[in-house]
Amino acid sequence: MVPVVISRCWVTVFFFFEPNYGGREGDRPGLARRPRTASRPNVLGGVEPDLPAPPTAPPTAPPTAPPTAPPTAPPTAPPTARAPPAEGTRSPARGRRILANMAAPRVVCGPVLLPLVLLAATSADVGFRFASYINNYMVLQKEPAGAVIWGYGTSEATVTVTLYRDQETIMEKVTSVKAHSNSWMVVLDPMKPGGPYEVMAQQTFGKTNFTLRVHDVLFGDVWLCSGQSNMQMTVSQIFNATRELANTAAYQSVRIFSVSLIQAEQELEDLAKVDLQWAKPTTENLGHGIFQYMSAVCWLFGRNLYDTLQYPIGLISSSWGGTPIEAWSSERSLKACGVPTQGFTQSNSVTGPSNHSVLWNAMIHPLHNMTLKGVIWYQGESNMNFNRDLYNCTFPALIEDWRQTFHHGSQGQTERFFPFGFVQLSSYLSAPSDDTFPQIRWHQTADFGYVPNLRMPNTFMAVAMDLCDRKSPFGSIHPRDKQTVAYRLHLGARAVAYGEKVIFQGPLPEKMELLADKGLLNLMYSQEIQVQRQDKIFEISCCSDHQCKWLPAPMDAFSAQTLTLSTGSCHGTLAAVRYAWATWPCEYKQCPIYHPSSTLPAPPFIAFMTN
Repeated sequence: MVPVVISRCWVTVFFFFEPNYGGREGDRPGLARRPRTASRPNVLGGVEPDLPAPPTAPPTAPPTAPPTAPPTAPPTAPPTARAPPAEGTRSPARGRRILANMAAPRVVCGPVLLPLVLLAATSADVGFRFASYINNYMVLQKEPAGAVIWGYGTSEATVTVTLYRDQETIMEKVTSVKAHSNSWMVVLDPMKPGGPYEVMAQQTFGKTNFTLRVHDVLFGDVWLCSGQSNMQMTVSQIFNATRELANTAAYQSVRIFSVSLIQAEQELEDLAKVDLQWAKPTTENLGHGIFQYMSAVCWLFGRNLYDTLQYPIGLISSSWGGTPIEAWSSERSLKACGVPTQGFTQSNSVTGPSNHSVLWNAMIHPLHNMTLKGVIWYQGESNMNFNRDLYNCTFPALIEDWRQTFHHGSQGQTERFFPFGFVQLSSYLSAPSDDTFPQIRWHQTADFGYVPNLRMPNTFMAVAMDLCDRKSPFGSIHPRDKQTVAYRLHLGARAVAYGEKVIFQGPLPEKMELLADKGLLNLMYSQEIQVQRQDKIFEISCCSDHQCKWLPAPMDAFSAQTLTLSTGSCHGTLAAVRYAWATWPCEYKQCPIYHPSSTLPAPPFIAFMTN
């Protein structure tokens, strides 16, 4: 009976991955580099990255320049406040719907049987097909890397992959189908950005030939976007949604792809299901619904990159709301951080899948043969009360493990230390009054306060604590200004991934000087600062009789790169100073310290006094 079940499961999977399978929208058809690390001593306990000079002129229009005031709410927003009860609660329902569909006889087997799908793919004649994400309208990674084309076929058959343009053969690669996995793979020669091209794969086994084709293929940069619900929010949920949804005509070379919400207990080699096959952007597939299909942050990030680079961008969205980092991490990376496998208590901040590695197995690992340019990540809210103290290990470990896996899976074509950007958590009205949210923000930087750093090389961060949204119909934990988030992310990508001389992070203190006799503390910053006086956002740790207490440290004076705090309220020993260490540190774009020309906010920090 078991072989029959496996065979039935696989035939249905083959149907899903028919080479001409398209998305749901009307637009469908049938070398390792040395990582960037920090290089300058810094008061926050590490070294500070070299910061390039500011651009000659700031951007002048959206989507390049972020709005200076909260945009008006989108006319397309739902008339009633259909906010999810908690972070990501819509997503699990959607996941349940998909898994329920998978149990039907005509589709893939249910989640418990997903390992059988993998077993079938490695032990039976599965037919000739491309991998699930190789399809019409896709973007393949451009030079200097080579794009990977792979799929499944008849054991020991010969497969010839040909790249065409205007019926002219550009290159041809020949390989054979591996007997143990029934898979085949070729690496194309590095290609300059552009297109369109056609990719043809032909399998020859004895006197039998099968041919597959995909068309309108572009070469450019491919970015993977992952995380929880703030990454999952669609363009229909953000500020100025109607205008943003209409702004697609100029971006037909920015192609989008969305992974279905699937869990698996073992690492899958290919995607079990796809929500949106490779497609050109349309109003329908960008604004399909609430927390459905395409990520707004991902789309806006790619659109900003296209405005700068002027060549194709491929965007892959793979996110699930309410999920902790443990679900997105491999077992090996969790083991390296000592994450307990049993005995943990489920947190109310976790509303999506939380079992170890189930989303890594089903939604990330199946992509690991793909050649990528980089990754952007927006996650952390669900770890507020779930292994929070381990996040300063689990996040750097996830980055390192993803880098290793994609590098090896792509035959070394994805850079070993590919660029990895992330969003530092925004604000949350309903959070407890303790410092759980500030701790996650700090742990997102591996307790350095900034990136790139020695533990997180070649990374970049978008600070979002000043992008709060009290009136978000999706709850304050889901702020609607994703335009500014994407803008700040793209600045980091331009600096770290593309080597541009742009300022990509706000001012950081690089030196402290305590004038105890005057009751003053001087903070010297690495960049120029623009200051708006606030007296409670800085705090000092004052210790006496073996007890320490945080007290406000009002601003006394400031100059171009120096800020002086008053420490007169401390009558004991001053042990530390911290900035913006609160769940809701300031109102929308009203934090006290920004870089004057880039309008990037100073990130939160904590620093301890030394002799």
